[in-house]
Amino acid sequence: MLIDISKLLNGNELNLEVNEKVEITEEQLKGTDIISLKDTYVKGYITMDDDRNFYLDLVLSGTMVLPCSITLKPTDYKFETEINGEYQEMLLEIENSTIKIDKTLDIFPIIWENILMEIPIKVTCPDATDLKLSGDGWKLVTDGEETTNSAFDKLKDLL
Repeated sequence: MLIDISKLLNGNELNLEVNEKVEITEEQLKGTDIISLKDTYVKGYITMDDDRNFYLDLVLSGTMVLPCSITLKPTDYKFETEINGEYQEMLLEIENSTIKIDKTLDIFPIIWENILMEIPIKVTCPDATDLKLSGDGWKLVTDGEETTNSAFDKLKDLL
């Protein structure tokens, strides 16, 4: 996500307003738990100091579609996070030559990192509460319960 910062560099603006829709490709989602992203936006301001350091004051919000931890059904998870920090002017090195990046600022890596940090460990869909948790010869065991294997109990009787 390239932001045109020429107005900041020329001194025409003191802060630059950001109001962009975040577009994530399916290729970028590979290797994550995210099925898709919906209505994801970044809003806020970018400012610059005299040393050409950029300061981000952004809010990232949207909806992640994640698999339910119990049923694996796609489940919506709304998120919103603030991005506040310093972004120093970057230099790009290609084959032993240094190219100064000016006029644009790529904030996509920062946005993507913050989206990944917002993925919850566990998400459950609303209809996961009416599930059958036991049956003939089986039951769902949670972390707090102790379990014994009845086949081993039968072997203990043989000793």
